[in-house]
Amino acid sequence: MKRRTFEVPTEAPLSQALMSELGESAEVAGRRVSTGAVYVDGRRVRDGQARVAKGSRVSVVLEASGASTGANRPADDVALEVLFEDGAVLVVNKPPGLPAQPTPDGERSLLDLATKHLGHDAGLVHRLDRETSGVTVFGVTKKSTSALAAAFREGRAKKEYLAVVSAGVPESGVIDAPLQKDPSRPGRWRTTSSGNGLEASTRFECASRGAVCLVRLFPATGRTHQLRAHLASIGFPIVGDALYGGADGPRCLLHARQLEIDGSRWEAPVPSDFPSV
Repeated sequence: MKRRTFEVPTEAPLSQALMSELGESAEVAGRRVSTGAVYVDGRRVRDGQARVAKGSRVSVVLEASGASTGANRPADDVALEVLFEDGAVLVVNKPPGLPAQPTPDGERSLLDLATKHLGHDAGLVHRLDRETSGVTVFGVTKKSTSALAAAFREGRAKKEYLAVVSAGVPESGVIDAPLQKDPSRPGRWRTTSSGNGLEASTRFECASRGAVCLVRLFPATGRTHQLRAHLASIGFPIVGDALYGGADGPRCLLHARQLEIDGSRWEAPVPSDFPSV
């Protein structure tokens, strides 16, 4: 999803800061805030009149990447699939087609469902792309949210994904390739050999072969579109990933299968739209 992050130059109401930075009307800025698409120093704020201090970092969700239509959009009555829950964490299986967090148009999100389930704001600490399915963890308390965020920031969150790619992928390998935004394709990232890219590393293993291949992915870093861009860079974009040149498919066939943090491990079943390979 596209985001804009900026530092507030002078203290001001949140809506005014958005209007100044984005050049939008008061109505549009107010709608962004009220739908929960605006974060101040990492915390969601729904009050447009809240004073924002000079130097505060404001992050705005502009739109979700990979609009979902038709069969890719989950049913209106989709239920939250809880994989694990205790007093600290809520772990769910995100369905494909559902945005991870609120969008400016007010579309329902996984964060909304988690918040409704808990009865208070769920702590958002990581996000999957709209079409990606699988394990997502939320903090239940402020303390646990901070601890989870630290685990992701410090690289203690170990992740395994599954992806479907075309036939012929190597048995295994490591893709160490920095990423940068692709200036010729808005919303897309590309690998680069220049010094201004973001460090990114992905280990992969081919799990099964057929007309298409099922690949296990183990990202050592957590960059935007890392898995999608890395697989495309070696000539095997994910099936259904139109942005990166993947073959036709029901969606971008990427699934967050497993997440492990400090000895706790959670797994989401392989979704039914993955082919049997």
